[in-house]
Amino acid sequence: MAQTAPTPGSSSPRPSDPGGVNPWAAGGTMFAGVLLVVDGILGVIKGIAGIATDDVYARINNYVFEFNVTTWGWIHLILGIVIAVVGLGILRGAAWARWVGVGLAALNMIANFMWLPYQPIWAVVSLAIDTFVIWALCTDRSKSVV
Repeated sequence: MAQTAPTPGSSSPRPSDPGGVNPWAAGGTMFAGVLLVVDGILGVIKGIAGIATDDVYARINNYVFEFNVTTWGWIHLILGIVIAVVGLGILRGAAWARWVGVGLAALNMIANFMWLPYQPIWAVVSLAIDTFVIWALCTDRSKSVV
């Protein structure tokens, strides 16, 4: 029996795509791993900058989530190291890393949202990276672990 190509807009798997694995999502997972490593390294840099000197970031008055810059530095440093390690786990194909990556990306989104007044552009870039990472890790079903 000959296989026919799906019609445009059809969601059936193509012959070159056995099992219905979405190549965009699978490639996105690899990219998500790279982005997690990069976002982790950026977090380490943010952390070191905050720990090393208190005048790198803007001073905020009367902010609900106001910590001193050194505390924010330690938060970003520790979170950045853990995120980079999980990103390496995703690149190695570790099953645990996908779901841990989703959780850490969400936690990093919360931290960067709270960090917005200190460095708005840097925080928004991290929010965008984390949004893509969560999407990519949640939509790839090639190595689905429940």
